[in-house]
Amino acid sequence: MLTIQIPVILLSMLTGLFVFFNPSRVIEIQKKFYALINWRIEPISMPKEIRNTRIMGAVLVLTAVLAVIYILFKIK
Repeated sequence: MLTIQIPVILLSMLTGLFVFFNPSRVIEIQKKFYALINWRIEPISMPKEIRNTRIMGAVLVLTAVLAVIYILFKIK
């Protein structure tokens, strides 16, 4: 089970870091994805959207770090 958990946690951490440091790019990727499925999305306030996207990235990194800590204490 641990062999699956560590790669998933690392992938989550890398994704969170990407989202945190590149919120504008993440928003553009999301807009392109929605365009592919015939939806058009536009944030009402881009500064708020960038802030919220950056917060989501930080929360994802924090969650991954907490998961690593939990796994380390669970092993001992």
